[in-house]
Formats: sequence, C-alpha cells, structure tokens
Amino acid sequence: MVESDQINGRMSSVDEFCKALGGDSPIHSVLVANNGMAAVKFMRSIRTWALETFGNEKAILLVAMATPEDLRINAEHIRIADQFLEVPGGTNNNNYANVQLIVEIAERTRVSAVWPGWGHASENPELPDALMEKGIIFLGPPSAAMGALGDKIGSSLIAQAAGVPTLPWSGSHVKVPQETCHSIPEEIYKNACVSTTDEAVASCQVVGYPAMIKASWGGGGKGIRKVHNDDEVRALFKQVQGEVPGSPIFIMKVASQSRHLEVQLLCDKHGNVAALHSRDCSVQRRHQKIIEEGPITVAPPETIKELEQAARRLAKCVQYQGAATVEYLYSMETGEYYFLELNPRLQVEHPVTEWIAEINLPASQVVVGMGIPLYNIPEIRRFYGIEHGGGYHAWKEISAVATKFDLDKAQSVKPKGHCVAVRVTSEDPDDGFKPTSGRVEELNFKSKPNVWAYFSVKSGGAIHEFSDSQFGHVFAFGESRSLAIANMVLGLKEIQIRGEIRTNVDYTVDLLNVR
Repeated sequence: MVESDQINGRMSSVDEFCKALGGDSPIHSVLVANNGMAAVKFMRSIRTWALETFGNEKAILLVAMATPEDLRINAEHIRIADQFLEVPGGTNNNNYANVQLIVEIAERTRVSAVWPGWGHASENPELPDALMEKGIIFLGPPSAAMGALGDKIGSSLIAQAAGVPTLPWSGSHVKVPQETCHSIPEEIYKNACVSTTDEAVASCQVVGYPAMIKASWGGGGKGIRKVHNDDEVRALFKQVQGEVPGSPIFIMKVASQSRHLEVQLLCDKHGNVAALHSRDCSVQRRHQKIIEEGPITVAPPETIKELEQAARRLAKCVQYQGAATVEYLYSMETGEYYFLELNPRLQVEHPVTEWIAEINLPASQVVVGMGIPLYNIPEIRRFYGIEHGGGYHAWKEISAVATKFDLDKAQSVKPKGHCVAVRVTSEDPDDGFKPTSGRVEELNFKSKPNVWAYFSVKSGGAIHEFSDSQFGHVFAFGESRSLAIANMVLGLKEIQIRGEIRTNVDYTVDLLNVR
C-alpha cells in the first residue's frame, strides 16, 4: 500500500503545481499497468520530469506490477519502481491485460492514477470506465473516444465525417453526420463491414485489387492479408477471421508505393489539441515497425501541415483527451494522403517526437491527467514559441504570467533536427524474424550525446516466453537526416549482446547502410 506519510511528503509541491497551472486533480502516485519497454520508459521519463519540476525525482510515486516471470529475469521496471505488487504469471489476460486485476491493485495501493502504456489493456474501453467508478484517473482517453477511434472501421467512418481523406474501402459509401460521429449506430457500422467470403469478394471487386482484408480488432501483424484476386480472397478470408475471432472484417484498397506517416497529438479535457510534429514509420517487417524517424521528409511542408490539421479535426470530433497518434498512408506517386487509423495511446516510437519537439510525452500525459490546459504547460508554450523563462523548472514564474492562446491559430517552432529510431528485437532475421527467448549474458551500450537507448533487460537477465520480442530502442539525432542515420549506424555497431537470443541489430545496420 502507498503509505500516507510518503504521499504527504509529496503533497505541497504537486498540489501547488497543479493549482498554479489551472489543474483540478493533483496526481501523487501512478500504477504502471505494464512491463518491459513501456514501463521502463514511462518510469524514467517521470523521474526526469519530476527532478526538473520539483527538484525531487521521486515526487511522483511509481507502483509496478510484476509477474513471476518478470521477477525471475530481474526485469528492469521492477528495479526502477518505488514498490511493486506480484501478480499472476502466464499470458497477459492473467495480469497486464486483466482490467479487474488492475483496478483492484489501483484501489489497494490507493494510487491517484493508472498509466496503461501500449499493448495489454491500453486500448480496452472497460479500463477507463472501471477506474472512473473508483475515482481513479486514467492516463488515456475516455472510453467513448477510445472505443470509437480504437476500432479501425469506426475510426475510418469518423475520419470521413471529419473530412479526412480515406482510401477506397468497404465503408466508402457509408455516411456519418459529424455531430454524431463519436457514437456510430450499429446498423451504419455494419454497412461498412463484410461478414462472408462472398461479401469480401464483391467488396474487393468494387474497391479494386490489390486489396487488404483486415480485422478491425487486429494489430501487431494479426488479422491482415493482402489479396490480388478473387481466388486469394476465398483462400485467405477465413484465416483473417480465425486470427482475431469475433472481430468485424473490412476491405481496404492497397496504396502502392506508399509511405507510413503519422502525427503525434496531445489533447486536454478543455477541447485543446496540439499536433506535435510528424514521423515516418515506413520500414516494417510483418506489418510491424522496425525503423522510425522524424520529422517527415518525403512530403512537402504544406502536405505535412494538412496531415496535422486533419489529425486535430479528428481528435476534436470525438472530444479526445490524452496522447494519440493518427496514422496515414502517403502516395509517393500522386502526393495524396489517406487516413489509416488512430492509436488511442502512446506509441512505442514516441521518443522520436520527444527529441525533435523537446516535449516529455509521458510527463505530459500526467500533466493533462491533472486537468491542466495545454496552453499552461511550459513545454507546450515553448513548442509554440510562447515562452516565459524556459522549461518545467520555471513553472512558478510561467504560471504567474501565462496567458491563454488559441492552439488553432498558433504556429509551432520548427523541429529540432532529425531523429532516427531502431527497435532492437530478440528475433532471428534469418528465420523470418521468428521470436527467440533465453538468457542475456551481456548487454553493453554506452549512450552518447547524439545516440541514446533504453532496454528492458540487463546483463545477467533474460527474455522470457511471454515477453514482447522488442527489448530495446535506440535513438540517434543529427542536424540532418543523413547525419542522424550515420550516428545510428555507429551506435548500433557498438551494441554488445551475448546470450541465448538472436537479435536484429546486424540486419538493421545493413538496412540503414543502403538508405
């Protein structure tokens, strides 16, 4: 349990911060309902922010969840946390994706808020509702916005209502009034789906080949198949259904020669939405990202501005709160862009944005969770060139002189250089990127001013059978894209990993050398 005297020691500075910047719900402690990379990154970000803000890196108490498997491998997030509670092991429905368990632990430890991270329960609308009933803050969107935009079919219908371009798909003909886009009637929703093989074939013929058969609840490479003709649809439709049982299915045309572009959003509960620059995540394997970079360099500035404004319209349409990423496909042939999906959570690659926008995104989630408006957050003011005295350490001075400004009209400062990110995974590139697990005898990496990394495992640890295959993330910065890539190659070459696992490091170095 979070001890009352521990909390009381944190009361004055956090309460003062929240009140001074216009918030209404001070957050003194957070349950991190995640493990691995997500938990490590969040905890380190909050520690850094708390030190800069309050002069005390432990001003916000961090509570971890730990499975027997996590304890066995000396998982890094357990070591960083102020305290942890052991939870059942096995697959994530027993622990990090178990809404009832998360709420019970949050109540037992009396935390102010719960951070879901990515994966696991982060996109389950039941979690924010269950926490709200207990008076606990969810550091993410309300269930209505999460349910509407976390669903690929619903989000495409909302995008059409908000005037955001979409690729030809099985719901292109379906119209949703913008004023009701946050709650789509079931009959309208069904009109955008295909439920049988014959319907899928008919829809593909209208949309045009090549096309994608996609499960709305799919993700991470599951529930998606590319088809080139009617016979392939008949052969693969049942596979998509089987990979994501019960999920609605839809058809979408493939955008040839397209790039995977995205915009990072941060939204408060007062209706303000900030677009925090852009990222290019086109290099993927098995429909999962492996190299990310920002800002976008393949599209002209006016198109990037359109991507940002379209993303903001979409978030406002559903009264979104918290961090989100709007993803697009961008045609290199025509220069046109199309809505792909909105992720109602923080993305794995968010540090790319942190580096070029100079904004601590996990800390921003906590600040927004306190009810503080975006226009009072020091880092956001700096992002828009409205600065009073610098970063978070000067919040007392800023709060005294800060004035409200219109984010719809404000112009952001230019991105700070270029950032490239590489996901380090325990996969065998020579065996179709098959995940591997086992002991990690040595993991050695030394960060430099322009190359930074974090890992969910240390020397002497291990990657267990229920771990996500990603156990590291490397970020390289440069004044230009070419310098950032060169710094990344040098950084990757200096990583030393010995143990029972295989990794993608050498493969990625080869890939970057030809970019």
